[in-house]
This record gives sequence, C-alpha cells and structure tokens, in this order.
Amino acid sequence: MSMEEFRAGPRPGRAAPGALLLCRADPASVAPAAHLLRDRMLLAGAGGEWSVLVPQGKPWQHGGEPVDGVVTGWATALALGAPWPVLALWWDADRAGCTLASGFRRPVGYIWLVGGTPVGEEEAMRALAARLGLDPVLDMQYVDALTRPDSAADARARLRALLAVLARVGVALPAGLTPGEPADRLREVARGLPDARQIAWPDWRETLRAELGTVGNRVMSSPLGPWLPGSASPKARVLAVAQITAGLPLTAWGLRRRSGGWVVAGLLLLGHGALGLLYDVGRPRD
Repeated sequence: MSMEEFRAGPRPGRAAPGALLLCRADPASVAPAAHLLRDRMLLAGAGGEWSVLVPQGKPWQHGGEPVDGVVTGWATALALGAPWPVLALWWDADRAGCTLASGFRRPVGYIWLVGGTPVGEEEAMRALAARLGLDPVLDMQYVDALTRPDSAADARARLRALLAVLARVGVALPAGLTPGEPADRLREVARGLPDARQIAWPDWRETLRAELGTVGNRVMSSPLGPWLPGSASPKARVLAVAQITAGLPLTAWGLRRRSGGWVVAGLLLLGHGALGLLYDVGRPRD
C-alpha cells in the first residue's frame, strides 16, 4: 500500500483510546510473555516475522490510566524478557504516538497531536528507525517526513504512514486492524482472523510451564543461549541477578506513580530474574 493511500483515514472525528503492540517474533514466541501482561488480548500474525497484540484496554477504559503510559509499560515488559523488539502504537482523543522497546535500552517514542502536528524529537524517530533496521538512505526520507508539519495528515494518518514505512521490514497488519479505531472494533476484527488466539492471565503453574518450554527452545536455537535460563552458564546467573536488581526499583517507581504499566514491567522483570535463578538452582547437576 502506498504512502498516499495511508493518508485517507477510515472516518473523521475524535478517536477513542486504543493501541496495538507489534512484536518482531512469531505468535508462538510472543504468547508466553504476553500472558504475563494481565490484560485480555488477541494475538495474530502481522507479517513474516511479526505478530500483533490487540489489547482489551481495561487500564484506560475502566482504570482511568493514560493509554500511552500503559502500553509503554507493556512494551518495556515484553522486550525486557525477550530477544526481540516491541513497537507500541497508541492513540486517544488528543494525540497519537509510538514507542519502541528493545531489551535493556531506553525506550524511544514519538508523538503527534490530533491534527498531525509533530511534538516529538527528531532524534527519537531516527533512533527508532535505526533499531528496527530501516535503510538509512532509502527509508529515512519517509521517516523524516513524519517529523515535519503536514496539513494533509492528522495523527491517525501519521501512524498509518509509519506502518507503510515499516512494511519495508516485514510489517503487514491484517486488513481492518487500523490505528485510530476503537479497541472494541479492533478486537472484533482480530477475532475473525484465522490465526487469532486469545491471551489471558493464566494459572501460575501454566505460566511456569510455558516459560520453561520457551526457555528450552531458545537455549537450543538462539545465539543468546548462554544468557538464558537453563543454560547453566555464569552469564545466565548474572543476567537473572541483574533483572531482579532492575525490577525492584522499577516496580517501586511504578507504585509511586500509580502506573499499572510500569508496575507490570517491574514485576515481569522480577519474575524473569527469579525464574532464571530457580531454574538454575533446580537444574540437575552432572
């Protein structure tokens, strides 16, 4: 789809809050981590190596939390516990934006006012493009255009234009999952996708089994294997301790700010660290 086709929004008016989470991994890899976000979500493929999470949105629909703060916390939590990046697209009645989280790097993001006026830092958008592997010459001209005034593009059109650029790295959202739509409508579309699966908060034993199974697969196939739980390496133990050390202050900070998204990020970090130590302690020794 061309950049021009993305300019025309699906309908005028002020957007209800909503969000989409794009993960650079297949749905089978995303599902175990997404279970821990404690929000009902639908998960589907979004291109060859991408998946999309469509949240129910209870924290901003019923909890009064700002959608950008919630999804930034979610994206950070997912990226801290996985070797792939997470891009959150969000919007409300006044603004729209994106946040990219990748590992232990500081998340980067950009914001547009409802009329499309850019209010973020150009360097942040460039960092986002670089971390996603966009071409620094061929693609950067379109990325730079997103940081400049454009009277023909509102905030929702900016998000669709960003998705048009991300098609260069394999992002292909299913038809109907359009930024700017209300969360209920997005979930209705997602339910009709042939590969959609429901993500919900599971029993802790189910979560532990899923985590251990995912860890085992990664150890066998990933170059990050020595850093992962189950590898029985000093690097894995160091990473587990570092996750716990970082998770404690992050959780405390989220509680002080009354931000559910950051509390979840801290708890997920603590959980991954504790899981790594428990797995190492309980692993049979030769």
